[in-house]
Amino acid sequence: MTCTLFKVGKYYHYRFRLAGGERRQRTTHEINHRRAHAIMAKAYADAVLLAGGLQPIPTLAALIEQWEALRGPNASASHRRGIDVFKRRHLHGLGQLLISELDTDRVEKARSDHLATRKAATANHWLRKLKLLVRWAVKRKIIAALPWDVPMLPFQKTPRVTLPTRSTDDWFAALDKATTRSPSTAIAVRLMYGLGLRESEAATARWEWIDWERRTYTPGITKGKEAVPIPMPRWLLSHLGARRVPQGLIAPGKHGNPLPNGFARYSMQRANAATSLTGITPHRLRGTCATLLSEEGTPIQTLQAVMRHKDPKTTMAYLEVNMEIASRAQDRIEDKIHSGRKIGGARQTGPTDD
Repeated sequence: MTCTLFKVGKYYHYRFRLAGGERRQRTTHEINHRRAHAIMAKAYADAVLLAGGLQPIPTLAALIEQWEALRGPNASASHRRGIDVFKRRHLHGLGQLLISELDTDRVEKARSDHLATRKAATANHWLRKLKLLVRWAVKRKIIAALPWDVPMLPFQKTPRVTLPTRSTDDWFAALDKATTRSPSTAIAVRLMYGLGLRESEAATARWEWIDWERRTYTPGITKGKEAVPIPMPRWLLSHLGARRVPQGLIAPGKHGNPLPNGFARYSMQRANAATSLTGITPHRLRGTCATLLSEEGTPIQTLQAVMRHKDPKTTMAYLEVNMEIASRAQDRIEDKIHSGRKIGGARQTGPTDD
């Protein structure tokens, strides 16, 4: 089947007929022959796909627009922000390419452009966003599989901080001092620390989701749409009990609206500075909650439910290694081995040979 490109006035038009007999004729709105020919070729390829029950292959920019229209309304606010930032700042020349053209060479070149001004860890985050979008197209059967094979970059990991228990009281005292004009912020931060809530979940937390009798809280707006009751610590129940009302936001912002994105950033930075801590962020408070529960013997399956993760590997990534626990375990093992025996007035340092 051949396509015909011809001029009507100053604009190029195209004409073709599909195998079933359907005839198509459209204007390209182009006066340049090369650009008009490219438009005609894509129109014909899209028409063939549609005739065969498939969807036309979009550019990456068009795919993002489709994702925002179809998936965006059901995604979390942070997820939508991440895709929006990716679209506005990090396409690196891939936006106008068909997603089927995103081969290994092109993706690696775009990642190299990203790495020119950013760290390796952010390049991996960039690649995850690209994969998320194109895998969505795979699920919709727009393309058969990812058209590239680009592995994540290895990079030196650094220890992630948790809020030390010995500093918790001082840190929250500094936080309260930093939020005297916005006490709701301090309440929301306590929800993150005590329940492992995400920042957006703390901002939308409601009184009616607390079961005071069972001492549980069930988040009603979550990233994964779960409705899992979370046990509430006694100190948090006591803190909230003095402020208890029948319904509404637990930590409302101005005019009774939810607190805005990033509401805790400034006050937490001030609390960090006042207690000589670094790196305590809303996400690290969530990690602190998971780590403390793990150190007290909470099984990973239970932790997974509390953190509302789909995959236990995600939960494991939140847990920080505490070598003091391993050291105490070694001491208990030693006590079991020697049953309290001592040699020469000092405890034997290893198993005997007898």
